[in-house]
Amino acid sequence: MGSTYSIKWVPSEHSPEPDALQQDIEDMLARFDKEVSNWRSDSDLAHFNDASAGTCMPMPQSVIDMVQLTDRLYADSDGSFDITVAPLLKLWGFHGGEEHQAPHPDQLQQAMLNVGQQHLHIRDDGQLCKDVALSLDLSSLAAGYMIDRVVERLASYGVTNYMVEMTGELKAAGRKPGNRPWRIAIEEPRDDERVAQMILALDGESVSTSGDYRNYYEVDGQRFSHTFDARSGHPVMHKLAAVTVLDDTAAEADALSTLLMIMGEDRGWDYAIAHDIPAFFVIRDGEVFVSKGTPQFNALAQSEE
Repeated sequence: MGSTYSIKWVPSEHSPEPDALQQDIEDMLARFDKEVSNWRSDSDLAHFNDASAGTCMPMPQSVIDMVQLTDRLYADSDGSFDITVAPLLKLWGFHGGEEHQAPHPDQLQQAMLNVGQQHLHIRDDGQLCKDVALSLDLSSLAAGYMIDRVVERLASYGVTNYMVEMTGELKAAGRKPGNRPWRIAIEEPRDDERVAQMILALDGESVSTSGDYRNYYEVDGQRFSHTFDARSGHPVMHKLAAVTVLDDTAAEADALSTLLMIMGEDRGWDYAIAHDIPAFFVIRDGEVFVSKGTPQFNALAQSEE
């Protein structure tokens, strides 16, 4: 998947040796990579993306699970959150090798013909179908989804004290040796260096941050983020620099942080409040940042200090 992972855990009475556990986890990651990676041409998802309009294909349970989760978020966001944005990422130069410039309106109009999660559906027999030539990108929740699967595997070994991180998404539960909590830093959205803005102690929560300060480019002073609003086909252009979400599951936290980032500082805030989401917003205000947390986030942050 073109990224890294880190797992820290406290052995239990029945847990395997570290080398055996690492091999088990890496076998899981290899299978998942073969199922959903956009970095390889032989993954199950790549085969689906290459298929023509009107195709139905049996897909791994991981893909079906993530499509079902994102179907709800697609509906909740009125189509802003959409996993069929792969053609847009390529067109705007976020899949590597393409020129970094805004596409011609005719190019964008052509790409938009193959964007829209309403054209994706799951048949009763479990096959995944597309009405037009869609290309899916599950990077908005794939890391979180896999964290949840690794946590389930750790639990099968009786491991209840752990911190699992993939591509910056993570979940932590229990305590470290010495009965110390797992502490994680929420990063300040700066382009030049990494600075911790807040420290949280986690016990059973997942945390995900989405922002426009890592994967972006500038043309004529205009910043273009890798986060897209599928309704317009354009990168988001609002003042929200980053948003952090806490949730019981890493997949939900991962997807929700992307959804709120797409919606922006006003619409995203209203959505988070309406859905009782523990979320922390960092908003650009000229040359400075203004931060605010939802009541649910502030309550969790205070209880974990």
